[in-house]
Amino acid sequence: MIKVENLVKTFGRKKAVDDVSFTVERGEILGFLGPNGAGKSTTMRMVTGFIPPTAGKVSVGGFDMLDNPVGAKKLIGYLPESAPSYPDMTVLGFLKFAAEIRGLSGAEKSKAIDRVIELCFLQNVIHQSVDTLSKGYKHRTCFAQSIVHDPDVLVMDEPTDGLDPNQKREIRNLIRRMGEKKAIIFSTHILEEVEAVCTRAMIIDRGKVVANGTPAELKAKSDLAGSVSLKVKGIGASVVRGKLDALNEVSKTTTVEETDGKVWVRAFPKDAPKNGEVSEAVARTAAAEKWDVVEVFTEQGRLDEVFWNITLSDTDQSELSKQKA
Repeated sequence: MIKVENLVKTFGRKKAVDDVSFTVERGEILGFLGPNGAGKSTTMRMVTGFIPPTAGKVSVGGFDMLDNPVGAKKLIGYLPESAPSYPDMTVLGFLKFAAEIRGLSGAEKSKAIDRVIELCFLQNVIHQSVDTLSKGYKHRTCFAQSIVHDPDVLVMDEPTDGLDPNQKREIRNLIRRMGEKKAIIFSTHILEEVEAVCTRAMIIDRGKVVANGTPAELKAKSDLAGSVSLKVKGIGASVVRGKLDALNEVSKTTTVEETDGKVWVRAFPKDAPKNGEVSEAVARTAAAEKWDVVEVFTEQGRLDEVFWNITLSDTDQSELSKQKA
C-alpha cells in the first residue's frame, strides 16, 4: 500500500532525509522512531504529498505521489504534527468541512461524521468551537478528520501527543483495530506505544534508517536479551558470580545490586539465546547450591536500550570524526 524508494530531502545544505526506503502492507502498523530532528516528520510529509522530495519516489496504493497526487491522496488519512485545525469552527462544523473536502455528501457524509464522533469520543464537545477545547480534545478532533473518509492508508505524527493516559489507551486500541485492515504509519517518542501497537518498527537517525524489524526483533538486539537475572539472599555476590561464571552457557556475570542481605546478579549467554539454556543452567546451579532464591527471570531485551545504543553510537561516531578532522 505504501512504497518509498530512495527518498531524499534537502533544505539548503542540510540533508534532512537521506536515501530512505521502506514498504508498508495492508494490515501492517509501522512505528516510526527517532530522536528529535531525525527526519521522521519530513519523511511523513513526503509520503503524504505535503512536500515534494528532492529525490526518490513515493507510491500509495499503486499511485505515484508526483504523477498522480489526487489518486494517491484519496487513499490517505493524515494527522500532522501538532494536530492543526480551524479554531473558529465548531467540532461538528470542522468535521463536516473535512468530510466535504473528501467528497462525502448527504447521508454518506452524516454517517461518516457520526462514526468518527463515536470512535473518537467527541459527543460532549461537538458544538464547541475548536479554540475552546483542551489539547486532548483538539487532538481527538484532528484525528477524527483524518479517518472521516475511512482511508486505506493512515499516516499520523505522534497521534497520542497531549492525551491523558486513558485517552492514549483509547487511541492505541483504535489504531490497533484499524491496523487489521489498513496500512498505518505513525511516529512516536513513546517506546511502550511501539510494543503495544506496532507490527513493525523503524528507527531513523540523522535522516537514515538505522534499524527496521518487528518490536521483538529489535528487542533481541538489546545487550540484555537472553540474560538471566537472579536474586538470592544470605550469600555474597562474589560467591554467586563465581559459580555462574563457571557454567559453559554463561559468558560473563555482573552485579546489579547488593543490599540488605540480598544480591542481584545477571548472567549473560555465551552464544545467541537458545530455548532458555542459560536460565536452566542457572536454576540447576541455584538448586544444587541450595541458594535461597528470591527471584529469577530471563530478560527479553529492552527497546529503549536498543534505541539509545543505536542513536547514541551514531552521534558519538559523528562527533569523533569531527574531532579527528
